[in-house]
Amino acid sequence: MQKPTPTPMLPAGAGPVLRIDSAQSLIAVTVRRGGMLARLGHDHVVASHTVTGTVSPSRNIADFTFRLDEMKVDEADLRQIAGLDKQPSADAIDGTRYNMLNKVLDAERYPLVRVHAERIAAGQPLQVTITLHGVTRSMAIPVELREAQGVINVKGTVNLKQTDFGLTPFSVMGGAMSVQDQMELRFDLTAR
Repeated sequence: MQKPTPTPMLPAGAGPVLRIDSAQSLIAVTVRRGGMLARLGHDHVVASHTVTGTVSPSRNIADFTFRLDEMKVDEADLRQIAGLDKQPSADAIDGTRYNMLNKVLDAERYPLVRVHAERIAAGQPLQVTITLHGVTRSMAIPVELREAQGVINVKGTVNLKQTDFGLTPFSVMGGAMSVQDQMELRFDLTAR
């Protein structure tokens, strides 16, 4: 049974509200291997295709969420886009997903990632607040934003550190094989 994903709601009086189109939206995170035995591991792409939320064009704000337990690991087309060549085995992907959800993200306790974004001025980076693993961080993120015929699309990338959100990057054998702290988050979100 799939758990429902709450949709953030904007306050009354926010003007016309657009909804994130999950079928046309993607958040993809690339994590790279590290440690002395890195050559024995894999880099990974973890993606959410189930982003939900709202955008208020009149207020220049957006609020959206995605569930960690709905993220997909190492989809072939996303690995190719990220420049990762060798596709891990199904067992390796299952192991990565288990370790990610249970040993790093504690997804049962912290199932949602929440994002609030504000556009202060056209052409300026978005002011974004991300809550992950019970920790909230704010940052300015440059984006490519297009608005046409009642549809808004925003794309961009940002580098984040797991430790900034209280996460301990996965490692085994005393760190000889590990995941690097820095991860690249790529997003392509459409609201209509």
